[in-house]
Amino acid sequence: MASEYVFISDLHMGGDEQLTALDFEAELLDFLAELEERGGDVELIINGDAFGLWEYAEVTGTEKLDRVIEDHPRVFEQFRATGEVIDIPLIPGNHDYDLACYTSYTDRLAAYNIVLEPVVSITREVDVDGDDGDETPRIWIEHGQQHDANNRMPDWGNPDALPVGYFVVQRIVAAAGRYSGRARGDWLRDIQSVAPMEEIPRWLLSNYFYREMSPYLRAVVVPLLLFFNITLLYLFGTVLEVMGILPSAFFTDNPVIHALGIGAVVLEFIIAINVVVIAILLLLAIPLWLFRRDLRRTLDRFGVMLSGVRVGQGDEPFLRAARDVLEANSDVAVFVYGHTHRASLTQWGDRLVINTGTWLKKLQHVETWFSRLPGIYYPSFRLNYFRIFPEGDRIVVEYEEIETDQPLDLTRFQRLVARRPPAAEPIPARTVIDPNGTLETPDGAFERDSDTGADADPGSGKPFATVDGSDGDRADATDRTGEERD
Repeated sequence: MASEYVFISDLHMGGDEQLTALDFEAELLDFLAELEERGGDVELIINGDAFGLWEYAEVTGTEKLDRVIEDHPRVFEQFRATGEVIDIPLIPGNHDYDLACYTSYTDRLAAYNIVLEPVVSITREVDVDGDDGDETPRIWIEHGQQHDANNRMPDWGNPDALPVGYFVVQRIVAAAGRYSGRARGDWLRDIQSVAPMEEIPRWLLSNYFYREMSPYLRAVVVPLLLFFNITLLYLFGTVLEVMGILPSAFFTDNPVIHALGIGAVVLEFIIAINVVVIAILLLLAIPLWLFRRDLRRTLDRFGVMLSGVRVGQGDEPFLRAARDVLEANSDVAVFVYGHTHRASLTQWGDRLVINTGTWLKKLQHVETWFSRLPGIYYPSFRLNYFRIFPEGDRIVVEYEEIETDQPLDLTRFQRLVARRPPAAEPIPARTVIDPNGTLETPDGAFERDSDTGADADPGSGKPFATVDGSDGDRADATDRTGEERD
């Protein structure tokens, strides 16, 4: 067993065309070089989705990894150098599931001192003092895709037994990589950072409006949208004037508006257009609502969801799985997973559940200062890693974020109208647990309703994390930045 374990996941290196770009290459190289320089009895464990092999449609089989290595030679050379000093085990996730299907990958990665363990989960022991014959505490490590209905592998190790998530990635994400060069800018390659996947249509609409729409058309549409609320107020005021509640000079014959000259004509023209749009929407609203209602009922009879494949299930399935593992294995003190791209630390008494997050860019939907303009997906990074090591008879978990320049890939107009997103909830820098302590899950958390199968506590979707590192003080610390929406 090692004296220290370092965890990262969800690097997603690789993909067709621009998907293979690595925004965090410099930070990853520095991180690996620091581990090489420090050395010691350390394991760097990559718990899944190190590579984006699903994102390739132009190459197949083991050639996918060759393409990743070809695109990122500096990273793999640094893996080789770091792996000469410390151990680097890697387990497959769903996006690099091929690693579990072909034995040739083991030797290919070994050439760069990466030890492939092609299994669903692994464990590691933590050598704390004072065991006195008790079981040595363990860390349970997995990627987590088996708890996601859309990405669960039905026959682990079978390259032809693929979940629905694979086909979604191939049809949508990989295609975006192939066509990204046709876009104005490289925004299309960020599709792999959109979560949950139901957000993709709204994300596409936002980027069309702010990036792909003709600037001349946008110059016409923006004033119409900005004055939409004014138009509603104008219509409401006109009704009040007709009813005699307000004087006629308040809206329809306001001398201040007439004093604007040509500006008054432009304003009245915009209001007239908006009135026509509102009238059309009102005429279509009822038949469209009836059609959608009937379509939904028809699709329900055939077992088809109107919204398509849903992937935004939150963290409940993963926390439920962690609870089951911790309850069934008294020697497991820490449960580590990734997959959801939401870094978090959850403390249940003297047991911990850790989500290793992602090194990909994160996109957070934020509203604009003007309610009728489409929302904007604000980019940021949360490069991070967890360290787990013994300290006397205790287990210490340290969390660290790597400083990086925030991406400035918003247009000037987007930066002008976008609201600032709220800061991510903090994760404690240091958490200490007693491996001989008890598991204390929140009362009623993750229970299933026997009739509907729904979560009995719909508010339990966020992990309970100790934001100050003290035992027992739990607060909500999940990064719920608009990523989970119906």
